[in-house]
Amino acid sequence: MTTDPPPQAEVALVDLLDRLLAGGVVITGDLSLCIADVELVRISLRALLTSVEAATEGILT
Repeated sequence: MTTDPPPQAEVALVDLLDRLLAGGVVITGDLSLCIADVELVRISLRALLTSVEAATEGILT
């Protein structure tokens, strides 16, 4: 008895970006520079990526 994996749908990169930008994506990250367990620099990054249409939709309605 063999079990084949279910077929996977292929999604083009353009379609994936369109879906993500339609709803919006938040990217967060932290970067810290430490020497001898002493934190010297800490950078926090938060970015919102969305389409102009999705961003203005909430403002205009």
